[in-house]
Amino acid sequence: MGNGKLVYSQLLDFLDRNLFNYQVRKYEGDKYVKNFTCHNQLAVLMYGQLSNRESLRDVLFATQALEDKAYRLGFGKSVSRSTLADANNRRDYHIFEQFAYHIVAAARKCRATDIFKLGGDVYAFDSTTIELCLETFKWAIFRKNQRKGGVKVHTL
Repeated sequence: MGNGKLVYSQLLDFLDRNLFNYQVRKYEGDKYVKNFTCHNQLAVLMYGQLSNRESLRDVLFATQALEDKAYRLGFGKSVSRSTLADANNRRDYHIFEQFAYHIVAAARKCRATDIFKLGGDVYAFDSTTIELCLETFKWAIFRKNQRKGGVKVHTL
């Protein structure tokens, strides 16, 4: 069992917490809040975005699966659907909008200007799956015990 910080928690450490707290104070985001702060909301929503969740319910299922690590991930004690939905409805979106603009501006400053000026050859490798109908292409069995057909294409 590891004793270090979780990777997602380390990712949150890159965010400027002082700037975020300034935005929260400016728009009174944590006014009358006891448990689920704006920072907890940011951590949950970022986790949902980075793990490619499609809905609020999907985000909550994913965070509830990590309930024993919720505090260490920055989610707070635990997150319920009503708590997150209420936070999304009641808190001013400008808190997150202004913070996102700051993060994007900082990322633009840090980006490499000559990223493709590398010594030697540069290759890009990609793969995708093309679905095919098994009635037409009987040879294209994609997975055993399934009725899907497909071809895996690799491109260099």
